[in-house]
Amino acid sequence: MSATTRTTTTTKGLGVSLGATLSTITALRICLAFTKDVSTYLQYEQLLSSPLTSYTRLQEGLFLFNHDVDPYSGGLFYHSPLYLSIFSTIIPNSRFIASLLWTFADALGAWALVQIWRARQGVSSPTSRDSLVAVSYLLNPYTLLPSLALSTSSLENTLTLLAIMLASQRLHSPSLLALALLITLNPSSILLLAPVLLLLAHPTGPKSNLASPSTGSVLTTPLLKKTVLPLFAEFFAYIAVLVGASALTSGGWSWVGQNVFAGVLLPDLTPNTGLWWYFFTEMFDHFRPFFLMVFTMHLLIYIAPICVKFQHDPLFATLLLQGILGTFKAYPTLADPGLFIAMVSVFPEIYSHLRHPIVTTLLHIHAALLLPLFNHLWLAHGAGNANFFYASTLVFACANGAGVLDCLWAGLRVGIEKLSTGEKASEDVEEEWTVVQE
Repeated sequence: MSATTRTTTTTKGLGVSLGATLSTITALRICLAFTKDVSTYLQYEQLLSSPLTSYTRLQEGLFLFNHDVDPYSGGLFYHSPLYLSIFSTIIPNSRFIASLLWTFADALGAWALVQIWRARQGVSSPTSRDSLVAVSYLLNPYTLLPSLALSTSSLENTLTLLAIMLASQRLHSPSLLALALLITLNPSSILLLAPVLLLLAHPTGPKSNLASPSTGSVLTTPLLKKTVLPLFAEFFAYIAVLVGASALTSGGWSWVGQNVFAGVLLPDLTPNTGLWWYFFTEMFDHFRPFFLMVFTMHLLIYIAPICVKFQHDPLFATLLLQGILGTFKAYPTLADPGLFIAMVSVFPEIYSHLRHPIVTTLLHIHAALLLPLFNHLWLAHGAGNANFFYASTLVFACANGAGVLDCLWAGLRVGIEKLSTGEKASEDVEEEWTVVQE
């Protein structure tokens, strides 16, 4: 009886701890968001927002939309029409409301990340790691600063976490709807469709199977027909409805080229933290179609091998593809690798198998110092050129790539070590049996 009472008390205490953590950090972030100089300065930082996620461009598009001008005709607006419908009808277009919305969206994302952690552990009650998981998202500089800049990438991160959380809780329809909404707002997130479908179809769901690679193969033909194909059909139905709503909102299909294919055709070469912009700035136009195809295919070729290799643990496959997306997508911001770094907190079983965590951390610190410095030298002082800033983005890409590769290696090592340990134990038993027979 006393043990039961002690467990209940501990659980309640942990729950209060998580609630206090979320409340305290949210309150502090609201105060910071309402600091006018900070928000105004960060809003124009190209490290924190891209042409596809800029709040300034969203306001410009809303102004044109409210004055019966097609915002997609000028070549400056690339947001989804759903943003136009939401911010022109449901949510007032004011900085005060926007600051509250972005802050509470981040709090919701942190809560969803905690729920993913609990689902992976197979528990529904609070755990001692909940607060740490929440803090890894809320106080992560890569996710905090874009939120203060009102970049829509923060809202898309929250939708990503909600879709994964609902899939982890085996809620098929809500998860597919959230994923369809995410892909409509951010078409690059199509990379996450396959692992989320596998997560919904997997018999053990989000639970860790890294140590048991032979567990739960979901890519067999009967299971694909029985589970994955119906899930994909439902997802396609949601996409069709959202695309229809987008067409009705914009009054046509001009938004398709400006939004859906922006991440493929690269119409805006505004500098960002990615690898595409400088390469295509320096390229002759007659080479452009070929290399657009190469860059796009490079982003897509990772889906099949990662989903096949980690079909026994689709949540881990989702982590890896999110890291790849944050490294190689056409218009990334700091929020994209920030989500990957925050999600790593859900996988403590790989920590002991990481090969170079210190080197990866130092690379991120190095890139975090170089990016704003070289950007300022180039654009403010004129003491450098585009090569300076692009060199810092290469360092940042190396840091992100090192993190993804380290997690990939660690995920493989968990299974290999378990297998080698089991073989060793089997050999010990066999040797002992031989001695007994003699």
